[in-house]
Amino acid sequence: MGDVLFIALRRLRTPLITLILAYAISVAGLVAMPGLDGSGQPMKLGFFHAFYVVSYTATTIGFGELPWVFTDAQRAWITFTIYLSVTCWAYALGSIFALVQEPVFRTAVARSRFTARVRRLDEPFYIICGYGQSGTALAHAFDALGTRSVIIETRPERAARPDVEIYQEPPCCLAADARWPDVLQDAGATHPRCKALIVLVSDDEAAQAIAIGAAALSSDLPVIARVHSALARANLDSFPNITAIDPFDTFATNLELALAMPAVLWVEDWLSSVPGSACPPPPILPAGHWLVLGFGRFGHAVARALERTGSTWTAIDSNLHLTDEPHLQHSDNSVESLGAAGIDRAVGIIAGTDRDAMNLALVTRARKLNPKLHVIIRQNHVAERSLIEAARAQQCFVKSEIMVRECLQLLVAPLLNRFLLQVRKHGAELAEQIAVRLLTGLEERVPHIWVFNAYASYPGLRAALSGQAGAPLRLKELQIHPLDPSLQLCAVPLLLLRGEEEFMLPALDMELQSGDRILFAGREGEERLQHRFHLDPSPLEFVRSGVEPARSWIFRQLQKRPRVR
Repeated sequence: MGDVLFIALRRLRTPLITLILAYAISVAGLVAMPGLDGSGQPMKLGFFHAFYVVSYTATTIGFGELPWVFTDAQRAWITFTIYLSVTCWAYALGSIFALVQEPVFRTAVARSRFTARVRRLDEPFYIICGYGQSGTALAHAFDALGTRSVIIETRPERAARPDVEIYQEPPCCLAADARWPDVLQDAGATHPRCKALIVLVSDDEAAQAIAIGAAALSSDLPVIARVHSALARANLDSFPNITAIDPFDTFATNLELALAMPAVLWVEDWLSSVPGSACPPPPILPAGHWLVLGFGRFGHAVARALERTGSTWTAIDSNLHLTDEPHLQHSDNSVESLGAAGIDRAVGIIAGTDRDAMNLALVTRARKLNPKLHVIIRQNHVAERSLIEAARAQQCFVKSEIMVRECLQLLVAPLLNRFLLQVRKHGAELAEQIAVRLLTGLEERVPHIWVFNAYASYPGLRAALSGQAGAPLRLKELQIHPLDPSLQLCAVPLLLLRGEEEFMLPALDMELQSGDRILFAGREGEERLQHRFHLDPSPLEFVRSGVEPARSWIFRQLQKRPRVR
């Protein structure tokens, strides 16, 4: 609001001074003009009456000659006042209209409204810096989860898009440069309800500046930044509250898992897909010789992943400025170059150029030479998705989908992300055990994920966790239906976190302690039933004894009375 007022006063300084002088001259002249009262005696108007007459005269309202009929001198002066005031008001209104059309003033007004909307937010929200493909997809994902978003975008045309897109709760959006600390502060980086800040700008330098600036403003605010270079990632890793994500490295890691440990990747896809959807099929990638068509940053990442799995590869790129490598051919993507690269013995190709039409052409040409190829294709623009679908590839790399999945795992289900990292660490043996347990305890669909907090502060768990109930609380008791002890909840415990100690696939007879956090996977609605154990001790006593305990004070007193025989 301060900027708006400052700009308005600065632009309207001359018109306001002109109006003030016009009123002052008009009032002073009318006071000096001789007049007559109702009895015909000479008199002059006071400043109050003169200002009153000039006020309705200057605004062309025209109430008449008050408080008495004017003399010719007064009427002559009023005539002068009318032309003077109309001219000054026309000049002032023209200046106001010109001010409203100025981009600087409109930007200041939009900034003021944006700041006020963010300040009034009383619900958790995320800040998204950059409203490109990834930012748009992430904002819609947050909206589907019922969480508000605050968007900062440098391009005005992109910043205006949320106004015409369909949202349950429209995000607050500002066209500004998020590298400025005051912009981040206005967007809510220091707001107590801000849960995290996500940087999705295309330039690594800008991403570093925004992420480090947010970390400096609030050291407790989680920051996620998308970067594309190893140097930028190393710079951001120095800050404890910043998580740097390279979507190319993320996809390459998944490719490596699909070749080396497909069970691990299957479990990851199974648990991180849309809840309720069909279970994804196990990834099947052939081992052998691969062709990498396009050796930019994406091509480098997938080629190194293939090397780590023991697969051989040959890259083809027409850019002569690329560093020479033993497996790189500086040539076009003609039939001859594909043949020289070993298309006849290749098991798959990775079309990873930065042009979707080129990737489709490369896939079509390679399939003519070897129809049995396993195809991985890169999609660069969401508007050209039809080109990618026409390629009928077994796998597709979409940067926005990678970023949305990674951000949701880190922000919405951080315990799930911790669990999946441990699965990668332990390898295929643990992944197969998880798959067996999921198939045994649940149906072949993507489960819902939730965390059960075993805190003694909850009324329903206070006695069991503090030792007052006699028997300790065991994990298997949380899997009993709280309304019917003969039934079991369709919920599988995946991880128990006790301080910094982790228990993967915890045993069902494990005793729980206050502060334990358990990651569950199960059917929709099971979380609400399990939450009943938090409310009061009755559900826990019911599943242990099979007898509904007395809830009200009256029935508890009656229960204490000795029975009369």
